[in-house]
Amino acid sequence: MYARLCGCAVLLLIMLAGKALAGQVTHHRFHSETLGRDYPYTLYLPDGYPESGLEYPAVYLLHGSLGSDLDWVNRGALKEVADRLIRQGRIPPTVIVMPGSQSWWVDGRNESARTAFFEDLLPHVEALWQVVPEREWRAVAGLSAGGYGTINFILERPELFAAAAALSPASYHPLPPVNSSAREHSAFLTPEGRFDADLWQRLNYPAHLDSYLAQEYVVPLYLSAGNLDAFDAVRHARKLQRALDEHQPGQVPLEVFRGGHSWRVWRASLPGALTFLFRYLQPPRPLAVPAP
Repeated sequence: MYARLCGCAVLLLIMLAGKALAGQVTHHRFHSETLGRDYPYTLYLPDGYPESGLEYPAVYLLHGSLGSDLDWVNRGALKEVADRLIRQGRIPPTVIVMPGSQSWWVDGRNESARTAFFEDLLPHVEALWQVVPEREWRAVAGLSAGGYGTINFILERPELFAAAAALSPASYHPLPPVNSSAREHSAFLTPEGRFDADLWQRLNYPAHLDSYLAQEYVVPLYLSAGNLDAFDAVRHARKLQRALDEHQPGQVPLEVFRGGHSWRVWRASLPGALTFLFRYLQPPRPLAVPAP
């Protein structure tokens, strides 16, 4: 009986500790001058955020084609994974920002998602929330079309990000497969409703490669994909890996999972992706006190 009571007490303590280390998920909107409408985002705040006296690293986590800012929480188990990794000490407490976009994170035909991300979202988050507004505390990641956006962001603006992760990235080169939603997405359609191959190639990552490889910044990049991916994401990821390997040898790992272009693969990838990011991101630091 004593052992059973002790065991129950230990279990209760573990449950209480798990609850105490639970992060908070909230939903927000702000007016975007670039978009001319509200910009939605979902926010993960670590346990103890309000009273911690700390400012945190920020991970910007992008959704896929036709998705929303709610996807990573509702379908990707983001909160559960982040809570567990923080509780286990595998990553430090962090702020995770999950923005919403109607484009493929580009300045496409339907909206200027790239400009809105850099000129509206980042300044808004860094002014409102306790995050460090410096490269060494900032990372970006995403799945599928969000992986496409992630890769474009780091190659175009490597001075902004310390690390990145792209899960089943839809960075198809030279063109997306015939079954890809990119070919029907309004971001890439002509006024007549046809897929614009020239626009795709102007916006896709090879357009940024030469300038990225010629400059001094290195953005370590975690890649993953499923071995049964209907869009052959593994092959396209390996092509990108080869393009970057000489510039940053050993800093573009590719992890292949069993599965397709699916949440099963992305949920499996998420712990490794977050752990990889925090090999390079700095941990929380004391909140700066404004000078009198």
